[in-house]
Amino acid sequence: MKSVADFLDRCVEVSAPLPPLGVSLAGAAGCVLAETVHAAVNVPAHDVADGDGYAVLASDIEQASADHPIRLAVIDSVNAASVSAGSIVPGGCVQVASGAPLPSGADAVVPVAFTDHGTATVQVKRAVMAGSYVRHTGEDARAGEELLPAGVRLSARHLALLAAEGHASAMVHPSPRVVIVAVGDELQEPGRPARAGKVFDATSHALASAVRDAGGNVFRVGVVSDEKRVLRETLEDQLVRADIIITTGGLSYSGGDSVKEVLASFGSVRFDAVALWPGRQLGVGVLNEEAAVFCLPGNPVAALTAFEIFIRPALRHMAGYSQIHRRPITARLTAAWPGHKGLEDYVPVRAEGNPRDGYRATPLVPTATTLMSAFAHANGLAVLPPELGTVSEGEQVQCIILDL
Repeated sequence: MKSVADFLDRCVEVSAPLPPLGVSLAGAAGCVLAETVHAAVNVPAHDVADGDGYAVLASDIEQASADHPIRLAVIDSVNAASVSAGSIVPGGCVQVASGAPLPSGADAVVPVAFTDHGTATVQVKRAVMAGSYVRHTGEDARAGEELLPAGVRLSARHLALLAAEGHASAMVHPSPRVVIVAVGDELQEPGRPARAGKVFDATSHALASAVRDAGGNVFRVGVVSDEKRVLRETLEDQLVRADIIITTGGLSYSGGDSVKEVLASFGSVRFDAVALWPGRQLGVGVLNEEAAVFCLPGNPVAALTAFEIFIRPALRHMAGYSQIHRRPITARLTAAWPGHKGLEDYVPVRAEGNPRDGYRATPLVPTATTLMSAFAHANGLAVLPPELGTVSEGEQVQCIILDL
C-alpha cells in the first residue's frame, strides 16, 4: 500500500512547472511571475502634487493659521497633463491638480482644504513643511531598481505597478489548463428529473470549483459513458487543451469499470491503493507525454479530499508557486474520533479559535462516513496519522484550513 507522502511525491513529480510565457497584463492576472522585473523609468518622472491644492514656498506660509491666514497671489494653474509648470516667486503660488508637475522653486503643496479656494489670490490657513504633499521623483520606483521578484503571484496591486512603469506584458508561468471528466453510466446532470438507477453528478462540479480556487483554468467535460471506446475518444480529444486531466469514477475493485483499462493503453498511469481515508484507490501518471492525469473516486467527499491532498499542490507546482501547500494549524479535538489504524485519516472538522488562546476542532461526522452535508459545513480537515487509530478528545492534531 502506498503512503500518502509517497503518492503526493509522484503527483508533484508529474506536474513540472509550465514553461514561462509572455502575456498581456490582463492575461497575467493570477499568474506567477517567471522573472524579476526592473523599473525602466522613474515613477513619478518628476516631482508632482500628491493632491489638489497650491504649490508654494513653505517658508512663505510658516506663520499661517486659521486666525491669521497668509494671502498669496495665484500666478498660474496646472493639471496632470501639463508638460511644464513654470516657476513661482516669493509671495506667489500655482494652483495644482493631483499629479500635476511642481513649478520650479516650489517645495510643498498646500491642500485645497487648508485654504479659501481662491483663484486670483488665496488665503492659506495652515502651515506645511517643505516636502509636504509632494510625490518626489522616483519615489515609487527608480529606473533600474527591482520592481517585483520572480515568484510573485500577480494581483491587482502588482499589475498597477507594472502598468505605471509602462509594461504592457509580463513573463509568467501560465495557469494550468485542467480538464475534468466524470465517468459512469449511472451519472446524470443536476437539473434533470431524478431517475431510477441514476445519481446526480456532484463530483465534477465540485472539482471544477476547487480547480478555479487553486488558480487553474478549468474545462468541465461532464458525464462520459463507461463504454471504453467513448471514454478513450473523449480523453484523446481533450489532450489538445489539457495540462492536467482529472477523471472521477471508475476506480472500484469490482468489474465493469473502464478507466484503468483505457488509460493503460495510451499512458503511463499507475493505480495504487493509498493508505488514506476517505479514498484508497487512486491513479496518477502522464498521457501521451502531454498531460498529467489524476484518477479520483466518484464519491464527492473522497474526491475533494484527494484533490486537497494531492492535486492542489501538484497544480500549484505546475503554476510556478513556491508555496504549494496550505499552512496547517494545531488544534485540540473536541470529541474522540474512531480512526483507521494504518490509514491517514482526513476528518471534516469545524475549526475555531485564535493564535493566542489556541484552536479547537470539532469533528462533523461521528464515525467513518463520507457525508457531503458534513463536508459542506466543514472549514478544515483534521489529519490523523496512520499510527494513531482512535483519537481521544482533547488530543492535538494538525488541521488543514480550507477557507483561507
